[in-house]
Amino acid sequence: MQKTVLNPIHVELGARLVEFGGYEMPVWYSSLTAEHHTVRQRAGLFDLCHMGRYEITGDRAVEAVDAVVTNHVARMKTGQIRYSLVCNEQGGVRDDILIYRLPDRVWLVVNAGNRDKLLGWFGDHLTGPDVTFRDRSDELAMIALQGPLAESLLAPHVSTTWVEDLPSLGYYKISDAVLRVGGKERSGWISRTGYTGEDGFELYLPAEEACDAWRDLQEACGDVVEPCGLGCRDTLRLEAGMPLYGHELDEETDPISAGLTFGVRLKKPNGFIGQAALARIAEEGPTRRLRGFVVEGKRPARQGATVHWGDRQVGIVTSGSPSPTLGHPIACAFVASDVPDDAALEVETRGSRSPLRPTPLPFYTRER
Repeated sequence: MQKTVLNPIHVELGARLVEFGGYEMPVWYSSLTAEHHTVRQRAGLFDLCHMGRYEITGDRAVEAVDAVVTNHVARMKTGQIRYSLVCNEQGGVRDDILIYRLPDRVWLVVNAGNRDKLLGWFGDHLTGPDVTFRDRSDELAMIALQGPLAESLLAPHVSTTWVEDLPSLGYYKISDAVLRVGGKERSGWISRTGYTGEDGFELYLPAEEACDAWRDLQEACGDVVEPCGLGCRDTLRLEAGMPLYGHELDEETDPISAGLTFGVRLKKPNGFIGQAALARIAEEGPTRRLRGFVVEGKRPARQGATVHWGDRQVGIVTSGSPSPTLGHPIACAFVASDVPDDAALEVETRGSRSPLRPTPLPFYTRER
């Protein structure tokens, strides 16, 4: 297993470490439930260094990226971030990513499990005259602070020039940043996105400064902030109705079936890889669609559990867990498109069935 630059912090704090995306990562430090509530009520600190961070520069950088992603990069303004998909020719999802439009470059942040796959693929597609592709994953650390108190905790320690101050940084925006904690100044970038359903920020700093920055930031924020692992990150994102690659998305699943049409621009000029296949699916309608459910009873439905409508198997669970915020089990599942929204569905777990109550996604929406 590879280790992120913040691995010494996780060992120092006694985290339970597991393999994720080829990296040794903390699944929790105290407990999944406690860390989940910390993020919903206060703020949690996350190591995101396992994710891939790619940089594309040159006069044709925007044009090159537009040819391989589903969203429209040319229409993005400087400092804007957009969710997008990277698809194969059949419309299956190679990864879901974030695109960052910076003054002189384009950034792509990709999932840890797809870093190696996309490194070679982007390397083949994002090179040529006036285009330079560079992997900066190991040079830049990525630390997230997520939760309703994130802005008030970070604002006194962050200064920016692209925007007036941290509160002025809008959702899905990025700015240059100077982090002042522990008596030191550290220059980098800060974005406002998140994968938890809460307000939050991501700091991008030189990798060699990451451990000291983490310690200084945690000390500056005090006991209000706790380190959090991948366990609560998964339950938080599920409550927020956000997909996880390998669960809701894979190379056999298209973004239209997964309810991600907001990240697909089918009429984008000059096209993109997978556009024709996605246009055909959009016209004909997907054969299945991702839906949210509350599982009646105490037994959660896990990935792979089958969904039934009477004697007919009509779907499969992609993600499921007890919801710490809501107090009952929730699940996402792909269900055949011809099944009515009000059909009496059941999920089979360990040889018995539990009723499923349809519910709109997301399961949880924060108060603004």
